[in-house]
Amino acid sequence: MIKKILFLCTLSFFMISCGSSKNVSSTYQKTASTMTPREVDVASTKSEVTEEVVVKEVTVADKIVWTAVTYKGVPYRFGGMSKRGMDCSGLIFTSFQQRNVPIARSSHEMYRQGESIPLREVQRGDLLFFKTSRRRGKVNHVGLVTSVDNGDVRFIHSTTSQGVIVTSLHEHYWKRTFIEAKRVL
Repeated sequence: MIKKILFLCTLSFFMISCGSSKNVSSTYQKTASTMTPREVDVASTKSEVTEEVVVKEVTVADKIVWTAVTYKGVPYRFGGMSKRGMDCSGLIFTSFQQRNVPIARSSHEMYRQGESIPLREVQRGDLLFFKTSRRRGKVNHVGLVTSVDNGDVRFIHSTTSQGVIVTSLHEHYWKRTFIEAKRVL
């Protein structure tokens, strides 16, 4: 009886393990949108890309966004530019700087750079400018567009209440305080 149970267990083990193996001959496609930033960097630097990996060209904007996203969750700190704390323009300045792209340090000065673009033409890597205060001056907040999906513009920025977060421009507060979009890349 024990030999029969042992035989059945062994047989079922082999059947299960063979049935769960992947079919090696099937083609697997992985696109840049489903890959991690590291996988895209590695795939895009290979001298030959196989048919099994479909990769879109990695842009400077992609790299800047990936850098900015590494700061997600960092607390707000006025004038901050590190993992210990960041303000909105510090996040943008640091993300651009780490990818060797020069940009002004303050949101007000960033606003003077680049080309104004209609919101419907916004792309990943563009900057969004806001006036969140009644104080004198036009711009006092900046965010970096991380994605645009069916008109939903998402951007990363640092807020005084939540630190570095990704937000939708459809949220009432941000829609109301939005001033202008600019392309600096």
